[in-house]
Amino acid sequence: MPVLEEQGQIQIHTENIFPIIKKAVYSGHEVFLRELVSNGVDAISKRRMAAMGGDCSEGTEGRIAISINREANTLTISDNGIGMTADEVKRYINQVAFSSAEDFLEKYKQESDAIIGHFGLGFYSSFMVAKQVELVTLSARPGSEAVRWSCDGSPNFSLEGAGRSEAGTDVILHLMEEELEYIEPSRIRTLITTYCDFLTVEVQLEGETVNKREAPWRASPRELTDNDYIELYRYLYPFQGDPLLWVHLSTDYPYNLQGILYFPRLTGRADWEKGEIRLYCNQVFVSDSIKEVVPRYLLPLRGVIDSPDIPLNVSRSALQTDRRVRSIGGFVAKKVGDRLKELHRDEPQRYAEIWESLSPFIKIGAMEDEKFADQVADLVLFATTASPAAAADEAASKDSASDPIQVGERCFTTLAGYRQRLSEDSNKRLLYCTDEAGQAGALALWKGQGAEVLLADGLIDSQFIPWLEMRHGDLKFQRVDAELDDSLKEQESELADSEGKDASEKLRDLFRQALNNDKVTIQVQSLKGDQAPAALILLPEQMRRINDMGALMDQRLPGLPDHHVLLVNRRHSLVEGLLKLSSGAVLTTGAAESPSRTLALELGRHLYETARLAVGGLEPNQLAGFQQRSSDLMGRLMQRSL
Repeated sequence: MPVLEEQGQIQIHTENIFPIIKKAVYSGHEVFLRELVSNGVDAISKRRMAAMGGDCSEGTEGRIAISINREANTLTISDNGIGMTADEVKRYINQVAFSSAEDFLEKYKQESDAIIGHFGLGFYSSFMVAKQVELVTLSARPGSEAVRWSCDGSPNFSLEGAGRSEAGTDVILHLMEEELEYIEPSRIRTLITTYCDFLTVEVQLEGETVNKREAPWRASPRELTDNDYIELYRYLYPFQGDPLLWVHLSTDYPYNLQGILYFPRLTGRADWEKGEIRLYCNQVFVSDSIKEVVPRYLLPLRGVIDSPDIPLNVSRSALQTDRRVRSIGGFVAKKVGDRLKELHRDEPQRYAEIWESLSPFIKIGAMEDEKFADQVADLVLFATTASPAAAADEAASKDSASDPIQVGERCFTTLAGYRQRLSEDSNKRLLYCTDEAGQAGALALWKGQGAEVLLADGLIDSQFIPWLEMRHGDLKFQRVDAELDDSLKEQESELADSEGKDASEKLRDLFRQALNNDKVTIQVQSLKGDQAPAALILLPEQMRRINDMGALMDQRLPGLPDHHVLLVNRRHSLVEGLLKLSSGAVLTTGAAESPSRTLALELGRHLYETARLAVGGLEPNQLAGFQQRSSDLMGRLMQRSL
């Protein structure tokens, strides 16, 4: 038998996206291990299918073995797959123009999804870390002989006979000096766990099986328990708590896709740009940045999407946006919407309990995706000031979950339920509050008259509420501190003094002089209720929205616009005392104002600044002056009382 020995040059064809040797394509060196292990799994799958076709022996159970030689600085990745003949090595390794996977699929189409990638392309990732690569392989087909291929990364190679006795392939990497991190077992173990953890084939490192092998998303939902889903989440995202709910994805037409997506319990700022969903291709990890696949509003979800039909570049490390990818994104969004509708319908109490974590996904998704908006139109909840006791009574009378739904000391309602409870004289205006502390005075006024107020999110709802009004022409939202209607005011007659001025006019004059600011409109009203504050800052709804939008565009917190309304409550004891203090002051023409009048003006300014402070209207550089004036004012008041 003649000894095989041959010298030659690798055939490089530029029309086949070559050269990819070394660093031309891959974004990170470490993916070489993913590619070589994937190639080994391909080879094992090919051997199994070829054995079913009677073309070779089946062999033992497939496995990938990785070994390290510290003395020689080599890393070896071995498989017991189908192997290659000398002619196949020439074709699939030397002529990178062709792919063994394509030829193999032509013959064994019935199990095409078991072929992960293209051997020739993935194999060349070896040269990112190795100064020389050896390939020792023996085909499982009868009568085959083992061969050794060697290359130093240049177009030159050698091909000769070898002594391998078992079918399969060894890829021996002679590592570069700067890549010796890959002879550290801990580094290789991490890479196996990252990229190859869910491959069905055992991946062994120096004789120990490292990967989990089982991919729950490949199973039918009927085969999985709640604990199975939760355990996968805990494994993928340790120390993150348990998920709120999950969505199992599975379809084989018009593309093949499986996966499990989880709604996390959001405790901080979510990542709306990159996300944490992991993309797999036939159980091989590809990327944790899939913003081209999943709609932006779903990126903070967690979990796995596994599909061989998402187009990748030759390195599998970047996605290409095309019509299929957009279709997959639409499929994922629909399944998420269906799951939310199911939970809202079947478990309304549970839905309300986790609403605050679901809310950002639903609201942002509705604003960004018309189809998703149609799905979740009836799923939006708002916290409400409705009485928890009343909600409990209503639920008891219906013997079912009610609207509003009580969750702890708070209630949640749909917009439809809220509108049904509105009185006829409310003009179907939807009252809302974005800051219970900052808007406490106005909120107390409305609640004191029996009005139900929606409790909105100051950040998302500043955009979501205008979107709701645009989508539904019959909706009209008004923040509690935008304006006050007649139901909150006492209708009182006032007597004019000898100068023809009533109490309201005197108070307006006092505050105009105290503020000396033409941009502030002074209103004086008698407000109902013992909880009504002495003074309120009001800002018309549309003006406030314009202000909030400007702040959003400038990426800053919204402040108080220069033009706003100061509403003074004439019935408040402090304002009544202020009026008496001011009216009792005797002024002499050409003389300085009396101490009482001066004190009244200072108290008027203090009331205004306190009202501004309540709505966040004092800038940080104004707070020091406010504190100093408050201290001085308190001191003078104490001196008057002594």
